[in-house]
Amino acid sequence: MAQEALEQLELDRVLFVPVAVPPHKEASDDPGAQARVRLCELAVGGDPRFGVCRVEVDRGGASYTVDTLRALHDEGSGDDLTFIVGGDMAYSLPSWREPEAVLGLARLAVAERAEVRREDLARQLEALDAGDRVAFFDMPRIDLSSSAIRRKAAGGRSVRYLVPDAVAREIEDGRLYRNAAGRPAA
Repeated sequence: MAQEALEQLELDRVLFVPVAVPPHKEASDDPGAQARVRLCELAVGGDPRFGVCRVEVDRGGASYTVDTLRALHDEGSGDDLTFIVGGDMAYSLPSWREPEAVLGLARLAVAERAEVRREDLARQLEALDAGDRVAFFDMPRIDLSSSAIRRKAAGGRSVRYLVPDAVAREIEDGRLYRNAAGRPAA
């Protein structure tokens, strides 16, 4: 998704921002913030067009997009920010903390997903008066989510070819996302 957004939206750089504590998800098999940072670093693999931003991990606690975007603006780089999400996440934007502020701080770049079409998303965001703050980009149809990858890893199944090789090795070697009993998650 990062690659497609970078090219199609002519972005200068894409930063991966691992969360310290997911505010809306509880995962008993979560390997922790530092492991997520390491996986992101492995995923970008030294490609200068991509980077890892530790703003949420360093801040600690529950992270909300609006707070992260404000922190990035406060750093004073003057960059125009684009927040990249899948259609499913964009569809839920009205329920986020301060969704209008999110759109004021960054353009929302949306990769359409099978379950949420552009027309449906446009209707969902009408009340936010998103205007030109939402941009769509095309993605090859790979209906694969991070949740599905974590479920495979929890079940001891390979995630190779679903994530960069270095990330797959780290997940396997570190036995990340395995539940406490070491059995497949239901």
